Amino acid sequence: MKHWEENGKNEWIDPNYRSFYSKKHLSTSIMKVGITLPNLGPQATKENILQTATQAEKEGFDSLWTITRILWPLRPQTPYGGTSDGSLPVEYQTTLDPLDVLLYIALNTSKVLLGTSVIDMFFFTPVMLAKRYATLDILSQGRVISGLGLGWSKDEYQASNVPFQNRAERADEFIQAMKKIWTDDVVEFKGKYYNIPASKIDPKPIQKPHIPVHLGGFSSNTFSRIVKYDLNGWLGVVGGPLENIENCINTIKDNATRSNKNPDNFRTIMLTYPNLVEDKSSSSDGKNRFPLSGSIDQIGSDIQRIKAMGVDHIIFGYNFVPIGRDVTKVIDLSKELSRFAR
Repeated sequence: MKHWEENGKNEWIDPNYRSFYSKKHLSTSIMKVGITLPNLGPQATKENILQTATQAEKEGFDSLWTITRILWPLRPQTPYGGTSDGSLPVEYQTTLDPLDVLLYIALNTSKVLLGTSVIDMFFFTPVMLAKRYATLDILSQGRVISGLGLGWSKDEYQASNVPFQNRAERADEFIQAMKKIWTDDVVEFKGKYYNIPASKIDPKPIQKPHIPVHLGGFSSNTFSRIVKYDLNGWLGVVGGPLENIENCINTIKDNATRSNKNPDNFRTIMLTYPNLVEDKSSSSDGKNRFPLSGSIDQIGSDIQRIKAMGVDHIIFGYNFVPIGRDVTKVIDLSKELSRFAR
């Protein structure tokens, strides 16, 4: 691939992706495959996290991901979009900090990429979050992917002492400030919501010019923000018809074209929650089958369709299904499914 340049450290530099990856992770003919770590729910134990990480790296998976939730309100002000009745899954009652878990894994692995899916940025200041990511990137030797979101829970905003209003403006400033912290020798930022006096804020991340940033969300503002601030791409989640995902990807590409930017510079990572149905009688080929559910072949067909849309990286999540409590089954199922992504 002539657009890659070797940097002499058994790594390749992609000017479009603007980060370092080992040769193992780079190919235009396959889709990268990641697995969520068990950092929430009853399976969130040191032993399960370490076993998942070490087995995943041994089996050649590309990435490991953590999920964020800071509280489980008894009387939520905002319904959860992932369930029909708006209730939060009980697994969210127990969560280990996503960055601390990745730091633990960074010190016990050497190759696998480490991502957040996603961290709600406003529950930090730009300086503190940028420093935590930079620390993780340094200690992992440049293996971090930053998945960021704006958050949706009014209760979490309240607990973080952050106004729920004006999130779009606040996000614009946060992203600009964080990129400055990662790239500028002298960092200075003056905004409506965030201010940083002229300062030295070191060390910088290993990845240059900065850690890859993928923004989560489904709003038009999310897609325009990715392009406007030259982020690395979108981190989506399959929560309905796959046509919705394809429309979102096309919207980002259209925004890039209108902005005179290369659409291929913006990549897509997709979080999925495979639900293997062992009982063939309940596994249907009909329109009522939810994406990524059914038999191995049915789920595999969905994975191939996702790949055909141009998704670069797929994540298999098991945090909310019984199989997620058995690390061996998680790895085995992920190995079966990953062959559809290769």
